[in-house]
Amino acid sequence: MTNKTLLFGIVGGSGSGKTSIANALLRRMGEEGVNALLLDMDAYYAPLEVVKARFHGRPINWDHPHAFDLELMASHLKALAQGQPIRKPIYDFKTSDRLGWEEPLNPGQVVVLEGLLLFALPELRDQMDVKIFVDTDADIRILRRIQRDTAERGRSIESVIDQYLNSVRPMHLEFVEPSKRWADLIVPVGVENTTALDMLLHHVLGRLGEQG
Repeated sequence: MTNKTLLFGIVGGSGSGKTSIANALLRRMGEEGVNALLLDMDAYYAPLEVVKARFHGRPINWDHPHAFDLELMASHLKALAQGQPIRKPIYDFKTSDRLGWEEPLNPGQVVVLEGLLLFALPELRDQMDVKIFVDTDADIRILRRIQRDTAERGRSIESVIDQYLNSVRPMHLEFVEPSKRWADLIVPVGVENTTALDMLLHHVLGRLGEQG
């Protein structure tokens, strides 16, 4: 069997804990000697001028597919699956703009991808080997988002709540929640679900073992 870099997609609403799940899975794979790379969809927001043009002067909805550079991400996933290096965009959340490009990243044996819309968009979803949905209650998600955006992104509580009501929640209901049906595994709670993490690690090792 020809070796192929495995693409593991992790989706969940904003604040669901998908990043924590991804990091925990990478740490466990590293302990087993698996060479893995983490790739976040947030890095693939389109340049600010492009996003402004797409919304034609309307308020920008950062949770809508139009805010992302989907063509670039799809091409990067294809390259990674074939074992080719990519240069990941550098995105700054304080200026809402792309700043440049990272040094080339080699995919290794596994690439763990995490993001809101990975399963909602067929150009991304169809490239995933395994699809995981992190299912966390809305009240926990909004509290985590408030903590993150105020501490890490310099936002006010009022602006975080306004964005949640005007775009995050509607887009979650339109795109994120329905994409649960594409998942191979739904993980309740989040990173505290050690049984699910054990299952995921076992599956990774099994898939790699099949490739020899």
